[in-house]
Amino acid sequence: MLLDLIYKEVSQALSQIENSDLSKLDIVVATNSKFGDFQTNVALQHAKILRKKPLDIAQNIANNLKSSAIFSKVEIANPGFVNMTIDTKVINKILLNMQSCKNNGIAQTKSQDTIIIDYSSPNIAKTMHVAHLRSTIIGDALKRIYRACGYNALGDNHIGDWGTQFGKILYAYKNFDKPKDIEEDSIAMLEKIYQEFNQKAENDKNLDDYARQELVLLQKKEEPNFSLWKKFIDISLKEFHKVYEQLNINFDMENGESFYNDDLQGIIDQLHQKGLCKESEGAQVVFFEDDKYPPCLVQKNDGSFLYATTDLATVFHRQNKLAANKAIYVTDNRQKLHFQQFFHISKQLGCNYDLEHVMFGLMKFGEGTVMSTRKGAVISLQFLLDEAKKRAYDVILDRDYLDDEKQEIARVVGLGAIKYQDLSQNPMTDITFTWEKALNLEGNSAPYLQYAYARARSIYRKYLEKYSKDELKSSDFIINFIDGGSSKETIEKELALHILMFGKAVHHAKSQNKPNLIADYLYQLSSKFSSFYNQIPILKEENQQKRSSLIHLTNLSAKTLKVGLDLLGIETLERM
Repeated sequence: MLLDLIYKEVSQALSQIENSDLSKLDIVVATNSKFGDFQTNVALQHAKILRKKPLDIAQNIANNLKSSAIFSKVEIANPGFVNMTIDTKVINKILLNMQSCKNNGIAQTKSQDTIIIDYSSPNIAKTMHVAHLRSTIIGDALKRIYRACGYNALGDNHIGDWGTQFGKILYAYKNFDKPKDIEEDSIAMLEKIYQEFNQKAENDKNLDDYARQELVLLQKKEEPNFSLWKKFIDISLKEFHKVYEQLNINFDMENGESFYNDDLQGIIDQLHQKGLCKESEGAQVVFFEDDKYPPCLVQKNDGSFLYATTDLATVFHRQNKLAANKAIYVTDNRQKLHFQQFFHISKQLGCNYDLEHVMFGLMKFGEGTVMSTRKGAVISLQFLLDEAKKRAYDVILDRDYLDDEKQEIARVVGLGAIKYQDLSQNPMTDITFTWEKALNLEGNSAPYLQYAYARARSIYRKYLEKYSKDELKSSDFIINFIDGGSSKETIEKELALHILMFGKAVHHAKSQNKPNLIADYLYQLSSKFSSFYNQIPILKEENQQKRSSLIHLTNLSAKTLKVGLDLLGIETLERM
């Protein structure tokens, strides 16, 4: 909205200068209000191109902007900056439009491209644990962000439901005693008998042969193996979906690896036809020109296929059936080589859309060690969610709320704390999770942002108790600011301008595939709103029009916080 207007005006001013280059134009928020509201260093970028002094170019741009209706003041500063102050009438008008804007100022793409987000991807018969958290919530946030920008974003949970482990699980399920201390037909039971198989196989080498026989029967879809395999999938998905429901995560597709089984031999055939694949010791291998990457195994010498083969089949299913324009894979950075290899092969086979790997670092706990039980087993994701709710509940235990409301607050705050401490970090970095930071009401945390929202809603409720709602219907935004104005006027304008930058923050996060950029924006918004309501006695304002304007700004702050937190998959509360 606002930034688009500024770019349009400055672009026109710059284009009046002969031999100027519009691609070099960048406009940023001023770091200090004494430099106006926005700045550009485009004059500095043109010094060599035009062979002129930056200040002379800046003055030329400023002169061309004098006729613009959106600026109240345009000044230049050393060594060649153009500082622009926005007319408050323009700010008020755009705020009013944003108040009723369905997209909250997020520009919508005209292309409506189909973007596939591939994330979470747990393995059947294995409990979801904390290592699944980052892919799941980063992928979900990216899907929400792309959708908010108008794209047809589809979430695909590429379940690991095929492989040699199923031969072992089938043999163990059919021949071992079921653990008496674990619920029958649960993921925990399947994990237990799988671990038992591996322990026994260390001393009995025949077990691996028996497992291979069971796997062959499964591959031929013979009974009871095929039905048992489907049963294992049903058991696993039921438990996965329980966790996803708590996380408020959903998918548009859950095509497991087995979905592509019938396409795998065709991929090998295409690789041979294009001369990309060679036989090596009975296996099928892709070798890269100039040894750009290590060789990529696509079929073992026993005829079985690998992850790379399935991923290649997935790429062309999405191309042929879903008309994908981009696929984004959200996995940890240890899989970097795998994606480099299969992206390269995909393009050689004729993939016609963009493939992107969004990598993330590891999540650690406490003093930097991975959270584990005393026995060394990785903690389940369900345990982490339960612990978050428990700790959040303990924080509000003495509050004067009914227990049902306490439970709901604990659920929303606990879950938000887990998500935000992850999503507020650059995905590429390793992060260290601590409960103290996650549940902190004062710092950069989900509870701090959720509290800012709840405070805004509380102010509005108190307003309705004291004044007529009809006041708001006949009132607009009235944000007045003059040079040398009071600190109250300054913070009011700063808050308004920050709200108007929401759309840019969302698109920036989308272009970088970094949800943390939205978290950064929301933290700044919460801080500015906190200063706003602490410095300005909103409900005591005697002027009706000004009071209504302050409530409008309060409500728009709340709306922006709610929309922004929703992009991160974090819920809000009407009171905390």
